[in-house]
Amino acid sequence: MQQRAINVVLTGVTGTALAGMLVAGVAAASDDSAPQKQFKPERAVAAQEHKAPRQDALKAPEKKQPAAKTEAKPAEKPAVAKDSNNAKKGPKALLSGKTTSSYFWDDGSGVRGDTGAPASGKAMQKGMFASPSWPMLTKVRVTYKGRSITGFVGDRGPGEPSHRGVMLDLDTYTFRYLLDGKKPASKYNAGTGEGHLKGVKWEVLSWGSGAGKKGKPRPFGS
Repeated sequence: MQQRAINVVLTGVTGTALAGMLVAGVAAASDDSAPQKQFKPERAVAAQEHKAPRQDALKAPEKKQPAAKTEAKPAEKPAVAKDSNNAKKGPKALLSGKTTSSYFWDDGSGVRGDTGAPASGKAMQKGMFASPSWPMLTKVRVTYKGRSITGFVGDRGPGEPSHRGVMLDLDTYTFRYLLDGKKPASKYNAGTGEGHLKGVKWEVLSWGSGAGKKGKPRPFGS
């Protein structure tokens, strides 16, 4: 009876010891695997922290550098334009005014009232004008509707028309050119039906050395 009681006690002690060993083994196994299970979250966090700067770098806007400012220099005025303007103006006039002009071509032919060779002794030519009073060889520029011709006084005239305000006779070529920029039908005919040009501007550029009177034009014989 006593022996059975001892066996029961030993059996209980042995069972308790075995149960304790099993619990300790399970706990040890749990402790060995715990670090591995805990490492994964830490590694994931570290990976996220490592990747975060790249995402921020991609999202960060690039700063644009301001464009360099360039100062515009004022355009220099070409000196040629000034010279060309002076060339267009030509020599300064000593005297100027406006009158009605007729045309002539005196070469001794007797055509259209031709009275013979020009009074200056020079042959009739383009650019020869007739004045009732100015000195012979006076240099004159005439302008009409923007067209200009420079010539000289080489004959006397107009005669009677000068008393009616016609103070300048132009050669046929100059007359037609001032009218419409074209050439006359012939030396004796301008070819337009127009016998006078009203409002012709005249400018005396230099006085001639021949016979005549300087100053504003005067009617023939006055």
